[in-house]
Amino acid sequence: MSNIYQGPVIDPHHHLWDLTMQRHPWLAPKPDDEMVFGSIEAIRRNYLPDDYMRDAAGQNIVATVHIEAGWDGHFLSQETRWLDQLPKGESVAQRYVSRVSLLDMDAEQKIAEQAANERVVGVRDIVSWHPVAHKSFAVEGLMSNTQWRAGLGALARHKMTFDLMLYPWQMAEAERLLDDYPDLAFILNHCGSPADRSPEGMQQWRSGLKRLSRFENLSIKISNPVAYDTQWTVASLADVIHHCIDCFGPDRAMFGSDFPVAGLHASFNDLYAAYRKIAAVYSDAEQSLLFFETANRVYRLNLKSENFNKGNIHV
Repeated sequence: MSNIYQGPVIDPHHHLWDLTMQRHPWLAPKPDDEMVFGSIEAIRRNYLPDDYMRDAAGQNIVATVHIEAGWDGHFLSQETRWLDQLPKGESVAQRYVSRVSLLDMDAEQKIAEQAANERVVGVRDIVSWHPVAHKSFAVEGLMSNTQWRAGLGALARHKMTFDLMLYPWQMAEAERLLDDYPDLAFILNHCGSPADRSPEGMQQWRSGLKRLSRFENLSIKISNPVAYDTQWTVASLADVIHHCIDCFGPDRAMFGSDFPVAGLHASFNDLYAAYRKIAAVYSDAEQSLLFFETANRVYRLNLKSENFNKGNIHV
């Protein structure tokens, strides 16, 4: 345990929301409450910067990246403005990954509007499709859609990143996408979403992730690994996490929380304690990459780790 990381941490994946605004249709009560990772009843509550800081206390979080939180498509541009006026303190939501519907005819204009905000460094337009409708976040075949790809192409021109959220059975389609957009920086969300935990499903995830990792313009977020491993142990998480790092290397991998969603299956402290224990087999420099440097570079936070102290870490 002597090699437990205690340096500064950047959380490159979390959400904030105010449900009184009625902007998050996916969080509204529905007859079928189950999503691919189970019931979401426990997160049907406001989640604001003070809530995040209370959850993250004791983990030496020095900066975070806010990821778009599934706003109603009619109000997407308002999420950035809402974040701007939100009291956030010095660390929470220093950078944003906003949502632009890339299928929109005016997607490039909307991307330009987002890029004008110095906190916005990227876009996420979820492509995760599942044959069972209520487990889908998108329609089938988005990554091959000509109109959607036209919108995607505008991101590189504005030097913005794209957060890529998909399922393992879409990885072959993603390979073609990455091959066609070598100048765009992609970040794969949530370990590549290993949702099918059968031996066949996990092998599909493993082989697909290995193929995707050959694209140098793709990084991976080791975020919310408990979503599809709800009876998790440190050992079961280690199996997934080590494969992610083996494929991408610490210089293209980063730990993230995905709070409050990950809170359905783990506390913040339990999740980061698992990260720290699993990462203890890596060198100090490699751990710094996983917890701080990779996210700092990919999301252009421009922070210097030496400006921060080691934390009194809850493990």
